[in-house]
Amino acid sequence: MAAVIVVALVASIGVVSRLRTFFDSDKPYIAAPMPADAIKPINTKRVTYEIVGPADATGRVSYLDVNGKTIEAGFTTLPWSVTVSTTDPGVLANVVAQGDTAALGCRILVDDKLVAEDFAEGRDAQAFCLDKAA
Repeated sequence: MAAVIVVALVASIGVVSRLRTFFDSDKPYIAAPMPADAIKPINTKRVTYEIVGPADATGRVSYLDVNGKTIEAGFTTLPWSVTVSTTDPGVLANVVAQGDTAALGCRILVDDKLVAEDFAEGRDAQAFCLDKAA
């Protein structure tokens, strides 16, 4: 009886060995790496800041870039404008201007559409525009 068990064991080892050779199951399956497609921006958003007033006005302007960093600049003539572009889905847009004039205005345009506007009057006028969902 022990001889039958030994013969059956040897035979089963031989069969399993043959099957492994035939199906090549000793090597684990490893998927070949595939290059990922590059993510391309599809909706470029343009945010334009404008300062308006008398042409001979001078002053200072502060605005936020697309990363939320404050940028400061001066103007010696109006109108003044700057455009920043981004593919981010939302941008906080903010501009503040003060000039040596009695009237000053600001505008924020997103893709040429007016989203915020302010006009100020008085000595050394200051205008402030904000759009939280540009």
